[in-house]
Amino acid sequence: MFTEMLTRTVQRRLAGSGLVDLLTGPHGIDRYTELVAPTWTLDEARAKVVDVRRTTPRSVTLTLAPNAAFTADLKAGQYVTLAVEINGRRHTRCYSPANAEDARRLELTIGRHDGGLVSNYLYEHARTGMVLGLDGVGGDFVLPAPRPRRILFVAGGSGITPVMAMLRTLVAEGHDGEIAFLHYARNPAEACYRDELAAMPGVRVLHGYTRSGTGDVVGRFGSQHLDAAMPAPDAVYVCGPPALVQAVRDLCPNARAESFVAPTFEPPAKASGGRITFADSGIETVDDGRPILEQAEAAGLSPESGCRMGICHTCTRRKTCGVVRNLTTGAVSTAPDEDVQICVSVPVGDVEVVL
Repeated sequence: MFTEMLTRTVQRRLAGSGLVDLLTGPHGIDRYTELVAPTWTLDEARAKVVDVRRTTPRSVTLTLAPNAAFTADLKAGQYVTLAVEINGRRHTRCYSPANAEDARRLELTIGRHDGGLVSNYLYEHARTGMVLGLDGVGGDFVLPAPRPRRILFVAGGSGITPVMAMLRTLVAEGHDGEIAFLHYARNPAEACYRDELAAMPGVRVLHGYTRSGTGDVVGRFGSQHLDAAMPAPDAVYVCGPPALVQAVRDLCPNARAESFVAPTFEPPAKASGGRITFADSGIETVDDGRPILEQAEAAGLSPESGCRMGICHTCTRRKTCGVVRNLTTGAVSTAPDEDVQICVSVPVGDVEVVL
């Protein structure tokens, strides 16, 4: 710790030196200090993996120590954009930390998904000492101030992580109201944080195991589950698959919701056949009906992206001309020089994107 603090002090002093700027040229001091330690950077937020736990068959929990460049005021329930290099290519994904607010370290529990490139890579290869990028913080799935008195949380699968951050924060604050948590997992072995939840003071926890038909509640969320957990709560927070979010909102229309499961897009019945021009790269391709992000990757480009479902805006690029349709909202962008999310946008004829 002392060595890291000393290095940060030296970095800041050197960063303000005109002579150092001249000597380090266009690359900046970060390109040299990172040769000593990859997290010794002033401008690029990074984190070292200091602990790895695989406590369930389908998840891995990483404890991250961010460097001094990560200065975001992270609220419980928000997500961070994690950057991982896989086979020489940089991939970004959004994950909600499970740690309480103001924690010095970040805790990410990442559920592996069939076909999930980053989640499966981290489950199989994450190790202590690995350095990951942190590209930003976002999301409005957060607790209000003042805190509600009677709060019901509902989560499915890996949707537990932002809820854990909120629960840990409330417990740390000494919240004296009522708190209930209804968590759905496929079976007991895949229920993350089960032991910690059982010992968490002041929180009523109910489990539902959807594949085994057992647990404190049986079957899918409905009025009986709501009554068992907390009838007439002041506030409801739900995070999980779209079907769970919708079931909760059917009974609790004012529920705050978050879902990091990619929605099912309805692709065009027929590809436009128009020409996609990636202006900065000098590459052109013929539209095959997929989102522009996927077509860019198929053309050999590596645009930054995060959630790949139109939430995080990491993939936003300037469309200089042409027409695109947003697959999640149905909105059509026709004007020149508009920013579009290329992970959920498909061409409608010829289109040019700055990429």
